[in-house]
Amino acid sequence: MTQTPELESLTEESLTRGLMVLAKLDSDLARILETLGPPPIWSREAGFATLLCIILEQQVSVAAARAVFKRLCEVITLTPENFLILDDVQLREIGFSRQKILYCRGLAQAIATGQLDLSKLQTMDETTIRTELKRLKGIGDWTVDIYLLMALQRPDVFPKGDLAIAIALQKLKNLATRPTPVQLEEMTQHWRPWRAVAARLLWHYYLSNPK
Repeated sequence: MTQTPELESLTEESLTRGLMVLAKLDSDLARILETLGPPPIWSREAGFATLLCIILEQQVSVAAARAVFKRLCEVITLTPENFLILDDVQLREIGFSRQKILYCRGLAQAIATGQLDLSKLQTMDETTIRTELKRLKGIGDWTVDIYLLMALQRPDVFPKGDLAIAIALQKLKNLATRPTPVQLEEMTQHWRPWRAVAARLLWHYYLSNPK
């Protein structure tokens, strides 16, 4: 198997290639693929809006976060500068919590003042990206993982702190308890360098609500 370069972005072609490799490596993943078909590639546009949306998705349902994001986009054209114009009262009315106001404002300020240039992340390795983004309050590993996986389309990122993935893997492998992030990290090493493809398969499985 040819090692996928770290900076290569996932494409429909490489997604298919990764799925074929994973199906040979893991019979349970092969079963998902056979039963449900290939997962969507689930891509998002890189930039401020996507990263802000991912912050909104922290520890709440995707539907709830998307509703807040939609209301925000109805109020302003979403740029860091425009976001910073909104005060706490306006953001609360849109649906932001006190913590999310703090986190998203910090992100907007970092970009507006030039401390963070999201366009430069495209050419950085994963470790450097993680260091850059985690300097900001409210951005942890899960947020970075989702941005790397969906916005930058890195092929080997695995969001080990994602609840849906832990639930899916517990069900798929018939585990007595839900695996911890540390256990997930250990359990998925043999899926390298296609762990982001495996993550998509597990989300696909989770969303199908298998009985």
